[in-house]
Amino acid sequence: MRAVVVSEPGGPDVLRYNHMPDPVPGPGEVLVRTGAIGVNYRDVYVRSGTYPAELPIPGLEGAGVIVAIGSDSGEFTVGDRVAWGFARGSYAELVAVPAGQCVPVPDNIELQVAGSGLLQGMTAHYLLESVYKPTPGEVILVHAGAGGTGQLLIQWATARGIRVITTVSTDEKEKLAREAGAWQVLRYGADLADRVRELTEGDGVTAVYDGVGAPTFEASLAALRPRGVLVLFGAAGGQVPPLDLQRLAGRGSLYVTRPVLPDFLRTRAEVLSRSHAVFKALADSTLRIRCGGTYPLADAAQAHRDLESRATTGSLVLIP
Repeated sequence: MRAVVVSEPGGPDVLRYNHMPDPVPGPGEVLVRTGAIGVNYRDVYVRSGTYPAELPIPGLEGAGVIVAIGSDSGEFTVGDRVAWGFARGSYAELVAVPAGQCVPVPDNIELQVAGSGLLQGMTAHYLLESVYKPTPGEVILVHAGAGGTGQLLIQWATARGIRVITTVSTDEKEKLAREAGAWQVLRYGADLADRVRELTEGDGVTAVYDGVGAPTFEASLAALRPRGVLVLFGAAGGQVPPLDLQRLAGRGSLYVTRPVLPDFLRTRAEVLSRSHAVFKALADSTLRIRCGGTYPLADAAQAHRDLESRATTGSLVLIP
């Protein structure tokens, strides 16, 4: 098979397109011929060495058709269309996926949508359902509102009657954020927290969903109302320095949490319930996956360059 290989951590140039042995599904695994492979910022962390991971093949998300089955692989059969959000080695034409991480793809969902939107969709779901669940009428702040996860957070929250303030860097991204349903769209800047407070009559927001990290962290804290929650779910702009917890008391007994999706997919029931919620929301148009870029698998390095430049919008997908 052909696959994207990383021999050592580094920049996008360490991603090489090579021949690799076909994987063999072990017990509890299914072998999938990929039809679409999602590109996520976690892949950048793995490639750069920020997150430890098994190499040489990066990638976690994809969708395709089962071509072989290992023993004890549960409910799946050859020919089933499946998707997954956490299977190592997904930047490849063939992937041995743990059956417990696979979910059936409904007939009305295209593989490209499932393969590039499931992980971001489940991320939006666990953030809004299990980390901090805002109620109708609340005002929240979502950073990077034109990104893949940002778009889904805005759409899902807005559909629930929550008012969303979001941040973007360009006029084009502002247009996308407004189309997703954002109540207010702001630019990044030193006065960001002040502008959020102006929009909330001085109160601040009940929660901030921050996947940017270092560049926005201080503004996120300053934008919260007393007892507000800062959900730091990523660090696309850089890792946040250590935090003196005493600062949270002085700002109104704030909460800060750093969740990661695998801890919210610990059981088969969680995998199925979150994926079902995503596919249902896609089917009824509550969610719309915007593909911001499609690349041949051989061009994974360019996809990473584009993602790290923060010039992309929506989800990115590799096609074998």
